[in-house]
Amino acid sequence: MPTKQELHTFLRTRRSIRRFRPDSVPEAVIEEILATATFAPSAHNRQPWRFAVVTEPVVKTRLGQAVTGKMRADMQADGANQSDIEKRAATSLRRMDEAPVVIVLCRDKTDVRVDTVEEAAMGIQSTAAAGLQLLLAAHAEGLGGNWVCWALYAQEETRDALNLPETWEPQAFYFLGYPDEMPEMKNRKDLKSVILTVDDGR
Repeated sequence: MPTKQELHTFLRTRRSIRRFRPDSVPEAVIEEILATATFAPSAHNRQPWRFAVVTEPVVKTRLGQAVTGKMRADMQADGANQSDIEKRAATSLRRMDEAPVVIVLCRDKTDVRVDTVEEAAMGIQSTAAAGLQLLLAAHAEGLGGNWVCWALYAQEETRDALNLPETWEPQAFYFLGYPDEMPEMKNRKDLKSVILTVDDGR
């Protein structure tokens, strides 16, 4: 059993990995990661998270084309330079292609207690908790992972490219694989600057 300090060290050594070795990830490892992700907390224990697992190159290409198509349209509407648009699209397609595993994390829009803005937010927060759990589970398996928000900007395109159920609302992509880099730890904000100790002094 790891010591308390070993667990803290493990949690603090997770990094966002953007370069992966081409080695495939065994299906059993992917399932183990997703099983651990489902142990995240959720509001009312609704467990609204859903996972679409993409490993086939042709499907990754289809997804990448769909997402970057929306990206191009949005950037053109914002008046971006065409060369900048193509450069960003090419980088996005490369990252999608190089990741051995792409997991699309979704929220089931119907898995709420009542249909209110607050309950929807609870579902999104619950789904996000599963995303962090997923990254930590991948870290435990010796994999690197990277969380990207592209799905938020192309929800319909993502759903159509993968033929997802209409009730699955894409929230994020997670790129997983065996790391081909080990980034240095980025600076953290000073702990005192993000903590407020509340007392009864008022």
